[in-house]
Amino acid sequence: MTIRQVSTDSITKLVEKLCIEANCHLTDDIYNCLKACHATEKSPLGKNILNTLMENARIARDETAPICQDTGMTVVFLTIGQDVHITGGSLEDAINEGIRRGYEKGYLRKSVVRDPLDRVNTKDNTPGIIHYDIVPGDQLHIIVAPKGFGSENMSGLKMLKPSQGLQGVKDFVIQTVREAGANPCPPIIVGVGIGGTMEKSAYLSKKALLRPVGEKNPDPVLADLEAELLQSVNNLNIGPAGFGGTTTALSVNILTYATHIAGLPVSVNIGCHATRHAEGYI
Repeated sequence: MTIRQVSTDSITKLVEKLCIEANCHLTDDIYNCLKACHATEKSPLGKNILNTLMENARIARDETAPICQDTGMTVVFLTIGQDVHITGGSLEDAINEGIRRGYEKGYLRKSVVRDPLDRVNTKDNTPGIIHYDIVPGDQLHIIVAPKGFGSENMSGLKMLKPSQGLQGVKDFVIQTVREAGANPCPPIIVGVGIGGTMEKSAYLSKKALLRPVGEKNPDPVLADLEAELLQSVNNLNIGPAGFGGTTTALSVNILTYATHIAGLPVSVNIGCHATRHAEGYI
């Protein structure tokens, strides 16, 4: 077995690059969905707002400027091959140094406070939220997903009883979106995590936001459920920016996991119209 050496310096450089890219370049799948929704949106005001969102995305890309003034708390999904050996220092320090450099170089707003109670700003947007996943192989895959709190604050988690079943899941998803209203800057992407434990369902709902808009769930049962929920969400008439219309959400993405016989955890993580993420490999 050959162990591949990966330096912390290369990780820092990639995270720095991805922080700027994620905040300034709206992914093609989301942009194309906004364009498609503009063609079908029935509200004239909704059409106008969707056009403005697309124009904003074009300007941000062309000028390498933030898509949104809330450049978020930096969430990092790190997938490490078990045949990788990190050299040159601490992996976590390397990631946070990349965040620090990216937010400084990209002139991105620093929004992180060192403690939830004393509220003192760290002035460099660190520390990030880092999720680790160990897999076979010798590659390192990094996704940087800045998360603004206009949408994050509208997310929810519910420990349903198993007897509430599928209908309970549907009701909670719709309730969460309805109560969120205009706050998460619709049209939104709805990430849903079902199963596991309390914290696992929350993680699944956040990770679900990363699936490209328009990519069908490989599980046909979940694919049908996503389509049903998307229709129900768009029937709420919240619409673009909350001014009414037929485009409240671009996608509903579901991830599931095994759970306990006595539980049915469900989490809903809402992403705004610019659900930002960028990825790279080492």
